Amino acid sequence: MSDIQAAPPIADDALIARQRPDGTPQPLINHLRGVADRAATAGQAFNADTWAKFAGLWHDLGKYRPGFQDYIRQFADAHCEIFDAPAGKKTITPRDKTHSGAGALWAKRHFDKQPYVWRVFALLIASHHAGLYDWEDLAARLEGDEIATELEESLKAAPPDLFDTGDASFSLASVPGGSAGFHLWLRLLFSCLVDADFLDTEFFMDQGKHAARYGFPALPELHSRFDQHMATLASKAKPGLINTLRSSILQQCRKQASLPKGVFTLTVPTGGGKTLSSMAFALEHAARHQHRRIIYAIPYTSIIEQTADVFRKVFGEDSFIEHHSNADADQSKEDHRTRLACENWDAPLVVTTNVQLFESLFAAKTSRCRKLHNIVNSVIVLDEAQLLPPNFLQPIIDVLKLLTTHYGVSLVLCTATQPALNQREHPDPRRSFDGFEPTEIIDQPQALYQQLQRVQVHLPDDLNRQRPWGDIAQDVADHDCVLAIVNTKKSAYELWSRLPAGTLHLSALMCGQHRSDLLKQIRTRLTNKRAGIDTEPLRVVSTQLIEAGVDVDFPVVYRALAGLDSIAQAAGRCNREGNLPDKGQVHVFVPEINPPPGLLTMARNSCVSVLFDDVPDPLALPLFPQYFERLYEDCELDSKQIMAGLHAKCGAKMIAPQYRSVANNFKLIDEKDS
Repeated sequence: MSDIQAAPPIADDALIARQRPDGTPQPLINHLRGVADRAATAGQAFNADTWAKFAGLWHDLGKYRPGFQDYIRQFADAHCEIFDAPAGKKTITPRDKTHSGAGALWAKRHFDKQPYVWRVFALLIASHHAGLYDWEDLAARLEGDEIATELEESLKAAPPDLFDTGDASFSLASVPGGSAGFHLWLRLLFSCLVDADFLDTEFFMDQGKHAARYGFPALPELHSRFDQHMATLASKAKPGLINTLRSSILQQCRKQASLPKGVFTLTVPTGGGKTLSSMAFALEHAARHQHRRIIYAIPYTSIIEQTADVFRKVFGEDSFIEHHSNADADQSKEDHRTRLACENWDAPLVVTTNVQLFESLFAAKTSRCRKLHNIVNSVIVLDEAQLLPPNFLQPIIDVLKLLTTHYGVSLVLCTATQPALNQREHPDPRRSFDGFEPTEIIDQPQALYQQLQRVQVHLPDDLNRQRPWGDIAQDVADHDCVLAIVNTKKSAYELWSRLPAGTLHLSALMCGQHRSDLLKQIRTRLTNKRAGIDTEPLRVVSTQLIEAGVDVDFPVVYRALAGLDSIAQAAGRCNREGNLPDKGQVHVFVPEINPPPGLLTMARNSCVSVLFDDVPDPLALPLFPQYFERLYEDCELDSKQIMAGLHAKCGAKMIAPQYRSVANNFKLIDEKDS
């Protein structure tokens, strides 16, 4: 190749990628080949191994520069950043430490007649430390003189065979999903590269830590443990309608798992055993279709800790990854296998949050993207699917459709109140929705809901007439065991402050551990009250964090007017186990404080419009599609213009996603409110 000069007679192992603290160097060529092999292996899962291989070979091309070699040796000698050289050594400048631009510019020169191909390699290589760029920013960087000098210096020392692509061919014609799928395909390739880079470095620097990553039980072993656990539960189950129906739901999930890969809904009333039944489906489905892992995503940390406790009882300690903000904060497990596996989700079972899953799928940072290639060919279970955020709903559904259509993923939308995610047109294009056509797992959801009806819902005569907090507090105080759920932290305080001493308060004003401890206390007291051991009143005021998936069982629940799904979820905390001689009582009230403008208000208004007519059962299953369709029509389903940023054009054809800008805008939890 004309722009490669013959390398000087320097032994390959004299040019190094890094040194251990004991002075042992890693030859640079070993690192490049190691990363290439690891990246190619990861890329095989979606037929991108050739792309991943050469991105790995060229990602650290800039480390061949003499300046970088001086830097890495002095850095290893001093174990610190060096700008003032020790006696007799070259002064290290910030420019000497840069190395990601050379490979990117090499790709531009090598594939000059394939401009879309070189841009792929340029994005992958230039971003492997800094995170994915917006294309315009990277293009401007590659025009600089410093990058050109970096490449020329690197080419003088790099072995020529590093650049031999042989008979490898590169074309974007086969990108899954075409131009609409380009952003995900490249992000998955980036995941292969950066994870391979981390792992190869770790393997050289700390083989003990690297070995600690492995040892999780395989999916067939988890499947066997699950079957044993369920058999034990069945042998101990008390006869009764609820346990009979739970058994039926479980059997239907096992049976339907033989269906082809795709998108599924699991529509089961609260208390119907969705957690274990959805896991039964996922395990059976994974066995049938050779899925590599199961990813169980949950909206709230209050639920994920509860679900993780259930899975620990089923599968055993350290048999899966629990990846969420509370777990991330546990520094005592920094080198523990489960903590290491959280970096790249290399385990057969991952229990995580919606925030972690979806923000990673739209991320730019290397740390967030490392795990993405391990989502390929998995089963994703979205628990409490009604809580998918409307303002980001279209980009979330779009990326899930790409995963299920092109990357071997099966998706299970699991909830008592299914959102309306089906395809539909609207006169206003901004309100149209490019959705799913899912397959329902349960044979007759309507009949199941009627059989599992354990509560009676009381609506106010006028859904627009507000009641003072004092009146509501008096109603709540009349009960010995009662849960009241309101819409905001301020409302929780207003109601709690008017109730008798000893009333418990549960909201996001408390830290996560305090909430978890209080929930355990509430569950223990509920059990003791049913046994007649606890005779003191148990009154709890909570925000909505208690209502979606949290296992508590009160005889009476009060719920501030909200979205219909919230009312249904609140009702799921009432007579959950069907132990009352009569139905549990759910009272909806209109508080004197309206929810703030935004989603809460839109949800409340959509609920009022659905319940405006005198409906015999406010929780009838057919009402929920109507409610969600009205709610989504009032929302901007891509309020941050995520899809526009991902489909940005560069020239006539080239798709140039604005990765960094999109990542900054895709925040499921607004930092102002966190």
